[in-house]
Amino acid sequence: MSLQVELEHYRNVLIVRLRGELDHHTADVVRFKMEEAILRGNSDHVILSLKELLFMDSSGLGVILGRYKQLKARGGKMVVCDVNQSVYRLFELSGLFKILPIHDNERLALTSLEVVS
Repeated sequence: MSLQVELEHYRNVLIVRLRGELDHHTADVVRFKMEEAILRGNSDHVILSLKELLFMDSSGLGVILGRYKQLKARGGKMVVCDVNQSVYRLFELSGLFKILPIHDNERLALTSLEVVS
């Protein structure tokens, strides 16, 4: 299984939609695409939409944590939405929900970042 990364800019927010499996084979691609989109798109915040993410391992956690630190250093925020049960469990076990808010969908995630008109 592979991974598809869809990036969308909405005002000063980068919405990242992941489909497939985020593991050690695909982590570098996600890292590169997110870093480039954050820097080139002048994105202050990131929403990770994981509705169609079927699997994630510790490499994926590392990518997410690294981008979180990158945004935080710039004064930005990262939120997560649409997390399935298995990925939710990994976030829970790793303690990532202590630093990353989770929302039911993209609309609520955007609202939490106060960028909806």
